[in-house]
Amino acid sequence: MNLKKHSERKFDLITVGRACIDLNAVEYNRPMEETMTFSKYVGGSPANIAIGTAKLGLKVGFIGKISDDQHGRFIEKYMRDLAINTDGMVKDTEGRKVGLAFTEIKSPDECSILMYRENVADLYLAPEEISEDYIKEARVLLVSGTALAQSPSREAVLKAVSLARENDVIVAFELDYRPYTWKNTEETAVYYSLVAEQADVIIGTRDEFDMMENQVGGNNEATKAYLFQHQAEIVVIKHGVEGSFAYTKAGETFQAQAYKTKVLKTFGAGDSYASAFLYGLFSDESIETALKYGSAAASIVVSKHSSSDAMPTADEIKALIAQAE
Repeated sequence: MNLKKHSERKFDLITVGRACIDLNAVEYNRPMEETMTFSKYVGGSPANIAIGTAKLGLKVGFIGKISDDQHGRFIEKYMRDLAINTDGMVKDTEGRKVGLAFTEIKSPDECSILMYRENVADLYLAPEEISEDYIKEARVLLVSGTALAQSPSREAVLKAVSLARENDVIVAFELDYRPYTWKNTEETAVYYSLVAEQADVIIGTRDEFDMMENQVGGNNEATKAYLFQHQAEIVVIKHGVEGSFAYTKAGETFQAQAYKTKVLKTFGAGDSYASAFLYGLFSDESIETALKYGSAAASIVVSKHSSSDAMPTADEIKALIAQAE
């Protein structure tokens, strides 16, 4: 897949979906009931991926709806300070708030997230707030599965994907399944499949692909056979500590190990993985190297306190890979 084409375009990547606030427990190894202090970060998968790829030197834009208040201003300033273009960011005029995620870090294996996602601004991004002129300035549009969970955000994402297809913009789909946002698994499968069939690059965990296929214990062979009947060129399936696999429509299979680091928490790994994998493709690296970048970036983020702030530089990623080899 040639991410190098359309080098004249303003953005390497535009991500679309939620930006919210993460409040991560400062006190480790204790339940949230006993945690008294939290640190504030920007959160939300597509926002984190925008941040991760911007830190790796890509030219990035963001489309999403934020609250017209202190939290919204914090998110916008944080992204602008990283040179992320926020022209696609829309302020909510109905008084809705951004989502809040409180995280609990009891142990490296016991981390949980308490989400506040009722009536949140990001799920009210409307189709008429998606600009074709903005999308056609990108080489790649990345959409996140959570944005498909409710209307009107769902229709806004479908419109964005349609505009990308019309303007020769590569579509990347990060499955990003969050059960608390959806009504039922059948609905999830319908909308995930609808977007996956129009996407060129699809990234998710084995469990997330099972959700898309509305089954339990699915296998990679069946998943790639299904997706390669459609638009997909690259399918990346992550298996946690067992590493990750990338499959191409041309019939190639690549595998990357999970890199060992001192794990602090379990969240944030998927966003850093997607950021570094896409960076690898943009850097004209092989798919195998891009997979290594993704795995290494995920390992770095789970060893640190935040998700967005912890997004690594290219040097940090390469150093971890070199150390492991």
